[in-house]
Amino acid sequence: MDDMQAGGGTGGAAAGPEGNLAGSLWMIAAMAAFALEDALIKGAAAALPPWQVLMLFGLGGAAVFAMAARLRGEALLSAAAGSRAMRLRAVFEVTGRLFYMLALALTPLSSATVILQATPLLVVGAAALVLGERVGWRRWSAILIGLAGVLLILRPGTEGFSALSLLAVIGTLGFAGRDLASRVAPPSLGPAVLGFYGFLAVIVAGAALAVIDGTAPVRPGSGAALSLAGAVAAGTLAYGCLMVAMRTGDVSAVTPFRYTRLIFGIALGIVIFGERPDAAMIAGAGLIVLSGLFILWRGRRA
Repeated sequence: MDDMQAGGGTGGAAAGPEGNLAGSLWMIAAMAAFALEDALIKGAAAALPPWQVLMLFGLGGAAVFAMAARLRGEALLSAAAGSRAMRLRAVFEVTGRLFYMLALALTPLSSATVILQATPLLVVGAAALVLGERVGWRRWSAILIGLAGVLLILRPGTEGFSALSLLAVIGTLGFAGRDLASRVAPPSLGPAVLGFYGFLAVIVAGAALAVIDGTAPVRPGSGAALSLAGAVAAGTLAYGCLMVAMRTGDVSAVTPFRYTRLIFGIALGIVIFGERPDAAMIAGAGLIVLSGLFILWRGRRA
């Protein structure tokens, strides 16, 4: 499960150096676990149809968060869960999950991970256009520079362009819409409930892909089963670490460490799948990260 927006922080009070250091370490751990989750899902997709990977992964994650919600005394079924914001969130979640899963299965892990880092840029731009949040010309410029980094990775119009790379772009657009809808979701819904519905959307995405794909299910071998179990464990662990990070340190201090996911994703792509990122990808990744960090800095000043 990708790193969904997590609210919280320290309730408005400064966390202090020790709290920010601990929060940063929790954030790094979360990003490492999210990158591992992606690698395990990609590995499982080599042996199973992508739709089956999505459905099994969604079932495992939904079960984990349902138990978490029960332990926390959070109701899974409520009027808030059926609100318009949650319905929109589900649509975007399905879109993001469906296309990002295809990107993991059909394109290099490193490129899919790098493109995904553009999600915060899209969220800031969409928040200005849809929610009326104030975004000055400096942050708009940073958004455009970050998107230029995405184009540098995609290389449209050149021999290096692959239409399959657009799968990660569409997935990123879906996740950006999901995060934007999360901003207006009812605050009464706790993290475990949001996680549960997020994984339900993964199951729906898998079912939709099954109809489109039309391939028969495959009995998972021991390797694929272990990969899926590991992906569920890594995803839920990552989400837990993310929540701790956002509640331990100041949001402005720990959020920049989200970009360490890029480092872990590229490293896993090189070590496990033998990928070799080229200069264009590295340059594009640099533009995306620098733009995101600048937007965070400007947002803190504002």
